[in-house]
Amino acid sequence: MKEKKSGQLRIAMLGHKRIPSREGGIEIVVEELSTRMVELGHAVTCYNRKGHHVSGVEFDGEERSEYKGVRLKTVPTIERKGLAAVTSSFFASLFAAVGPYDVVHIHAEGPAFFCWLPKLFGKRVVVTIHGLDWMREKWKGGFGSRFIRKGEEHAIKYADEIIVLSKNMQRYFSERYNRTTCFIPNGIERPKIIEQDLIRREYGLEKDKYILFLGRRVPEKGLTYLIDAFKNVDTDFKLVIAGGSSDTDTYTDQIKNMAKDDLRILFTGFVQGKMLEELYSNAYVYVLPSDVEGMPLSLLEAMSYGNCCLVSDIKEITEVVEDKAVIFPKGNVNLLTKKLQFLCDNKSEVAQYKAQATEFICGKYNWNSVVNETVSLYY
Repeated sequence: MKEKKSGQLRIAMLGHKRIPSREGGIEIVVEELSTRMVELGHAVTCYNRKGHHVSGVEFDGEERSEYKGVRLKTVPTIERKGLAAVTSSFFASLFAAVGPYDVVHIHAEGPAFFCWLPKLFGKRVVVTIHGLDWMREKWKGGFGSRFIRKGEEHAIKYADEIIVLSKNMQRYFSERYNRTTCFIPNGIERPKIIEQDLIRREYGLEKDKYILFLGRRVPEKGLTYLIDAFKNVDTDFKLVIAGGSSDTDTYTDQIKNMAKDDLRILFTGFVQGKMLEELYSNAYVYVLPSDVEGMPLSLLEAMSYGNCCLVSDIKEITEVVEDKAVIFPKGNVNLLTKKLQFLCDNKSEVAQYKAQATEFICGKYNWNSVVNETVSLYY
């Protein structure tokens, strides 16, 4: 590593899969933080997991050693369900522990299991809790849930600072552990709205003629509620379910089976680049019916594109949208159906929400502010 400049911090980040990548919200956050910190003059190394893209080998990128000034190191990984995250987090924590870093920033509860390792070598450790991952369906019961719970406890015990993404999570750590945490939410940038082109040619989609869900196909996202509800809505709008799986092939088969008799429901699989931008730019309504979230970046993105959003009433979502979205009670298929039908039938109502979404969300959340607060916490 180059000689340290005056005022420069040497930062290691780990806990993500890979950057640059849109495999999940954590990867987006790590990319935004690390590249912007480099622009500020800091030296950042990100420890990438070895292996294939979570949505399939066809989305694999080339293995890099550098990205936008961020140094990338790929760590050994046992690419098997339940072991990839554990092994990559262990080796990343070990390499960060012995590396020449001022701060080791660990993302997510599972990887935080190993935060004692860099502490053992005298490093300052910051942990960002992106969500209470032990609550997610794929980790319920068994080794995964216990490991993540222990990671939460290790963060409480060993981390110098803990960052949380919602006030609700801040209350959780205060009440359960009597631990003070730092609330630093995710950010967003104002995007460029683009006309339909790829989505028309590939899927026959037209502007304001489809309802969009965009996220991982996992149980806690509430897709069974959405499909059940949409099947009972009288409309010629399509429902587009965009996003890849995450060790959830059985669940994907389940929801596709639920939707097979309704030709209005379309699964695109994982999307990125121009296809992703077009889907956000031209949707009539964006829906996020989740049971569990940390701070959903897809929701911030959807609002930044000026979408009317229909969301469940969990606190991690309502804190974001305030009164600028349509809200229904979590898991209530009947009320979700009614809200969908109302929005399909009332274009003027949808237009009102669209008109205020971008200014609201881009004014509330800003990546430069997030980075500045995080660097101040490092110091």
